[in-house]
Amino acid sequence: MSISIKTRWHAPAGLTLCALLTLSCGGTDPPGETESGASAAPAETTGSAVPRFRVDPFWASELPNDWILGQVSGVAVDAQDHVWLLHRPGTLDARQRGEEGMCCVPAPPVIELDPEGHVVRSWGGPGDGYQWPESEHGIHVDPDGNVWLGGNAANDAHVLKFTADGEFLLQIGRAGQSGGSSDTENLGRPAGIVVDPAANEVYIADGYGNRRVIVFDADTGAYKRHWGAYGEPPDDTPLPPYDPTGEPSRHYRSPVHDVAIARDGLVYVADRTNNRVQVFQKDGEFVRETLVRPDTLGSGSVSGVTLSEDAEQRWLFIPDGTNNVVWVLERTTLEVVDRFGRLGKNAGQFYRLHNLAIDSRGNLYTTEVNVGQRLQKFDRLGG
Repeated sequence: MSISIKTRWHAPAGLTLCALLTLSCGGTDPPGETESGASAAPAETTGSAVPRFRVDPFWASELPNDWILGQVSGVAVDAQDHVWLLHRPGTLDARQRGEEGMCCVPAPPVIELDPEGHVVRSWGGPGDGYQWPESEHGIHVDPDGNVWLGGNAANDAHVLKFTADGEFLLQIGRAGQSGGSSDTENLGRPAGIVVDPAANEVYIADGYGNRRVIVFDADTGAYKRHWGAYGEPPDDTPLPPYDPTGEPSRHYRSPVHDVAIARDGLVYVADRTNNRVQVFQKDGEFVRETLVRPDTLGSGSVSGVTLSEDAEQRWLFIPDGTNNVVWVLERTTLEVVDRFGRLGKNAGQFYRLHNLAIDSRGNLYTTEVNVGQRLQKFDRLGG
């Protein structure tokens, strides 16, 4: 039986986390008030303290070979706590490419960093046997060490699977062949990827063109199932503009930006411009949802879903690329209990925050697109 629970946003009182950061948080609400001025109480939590973070401005090492990053559109952490980033060399302009003076060389699209931030290996770009995406978007390293990535350009209707060394293994979908949200062979500008090792299935947040989650066999690419918002069949009918005063939409609103699977089998989907997280069973049965800063317009508040590293995965971390903060939610209640960050270009601030990844020690890694074009590390302090 499906259960629908809508959790409204609560502003944390005082935001004492900011006092622990080596940066100015800014934009902090007075205790007991939301940004709109309405009265609100902080969410109650029990047990361990809410996680706290501090930016490490000296991580990582300088990139070799005069490399420069374009928009950083994906980040993942593997079983060895190595950090994998995906960026868009094509977003660099002539000045950044060194065509107008002394500057730089576009870095390879895929870069692996060790825990200290040193480059281990790099690869990526067009090659034989596969279609490299026009706009790189989303990266995932599965438990076997294979690297998955996608793209969100108009013709990007596929995802790719490689070995850690960049050897091509599998392509699901074909560039330029998207048939919409009912197509079981091709994708529609896919955004997020995660592999479920228990079932050997790959889940794809699909995406910027389509409005669904779709599941394939992780070895063969054979289609398994798909669903839209509330577990219903997806619908590509044009939607009216988002209305923060209206009822939650029965449809996903592009982009369906990320998907994550908890150890207990629950599937979390980031419906970015509807400002919500939806929770499902693995078969697509809807469980519940929550709204995060539902007043947010533009690009929306829910850019991703990252689960904490503890055994129970008590916390959810939500990157918000419009408000440029990371929201911290308690997973069992889906209540917002804290946030950190603000708009800016200094260490610990964000300019178009895009993705999050977490390592085994609970440290967070963030990416920025637009002109942010960087990867940052936030050390776990406690909680």
